[in-house]
Amino acid sequence: MSKIEDTADAQAAGTETKAGIGAKITELRESLLLSPEELAQRCGCDIQVIKDLEAGAVAPSLAPLIKITRSLGVRLGTLLDDEENLGPIFTKASDYQNSTRLKGLETQSDAGELSFAALAEGKVSRHMEPFFITLEPSEEVEHTLSAHEGEEWLYALEGSLEIAYGKEVYVLEPGDSIYYDSIVPHQVRSYKGQCAKFVACVYTPL
Repeated sequence: MSKIEDTADAQAAGTETKAGIGAKITELRESLLLSPEELAQRCGCDIQVIKDLEAGAVAPSLAPLIKITRSLGVRLGTLLDDEENLGPIFTKASDYQNSTRLKGLETQSDAGELSFAALAEGKVSRHMEPFFITLEPSEEVEHTLSAHEGEEWLYALEGSLEIAYGKEVYVLEPGDSIYYDSIVPHQVRSYKGQCAKFVACVYTPL
């Protein structure tokens, strides 16, 4: 398969992901008789973020999705999964490209582009969300921290990444890990313009 075909397939998969998640948000919101404005107020998101996500106009981002699912009373996996599996979820390295993909921790982020491949799609009633993440550097210089309920664990695989956590900054080299409460404002970002790959496990209580 050519690079052009690979790119086209990736773009098509991304479009399907955006549309699928947006449709689920709309369905859940309407089942609770909430308007987009009411959902935005309940979860503390900008109304345009809600409208763009529901319309599939933007790549889904982790932090807003966590806030939205909590406001809707469902787990994050409800938006990511197409089917549920009672057994273990086995994901081969070659399957990463076909996993649900999300973008950075915020809809607009200066941390660089974080592409999330969900690793537990379909696992019923799970309490953790594991991801394989590729981080591409950004040319932006401003850093915006975000917070949400739950906990996160990161393990660096390739390259270096920087985690701003409250007033502290940590640099993860391959083999390093960090575990933190995500209610504290934080940001995962590129370190000195490096590309990086790492695994992360996110826990968000209902």
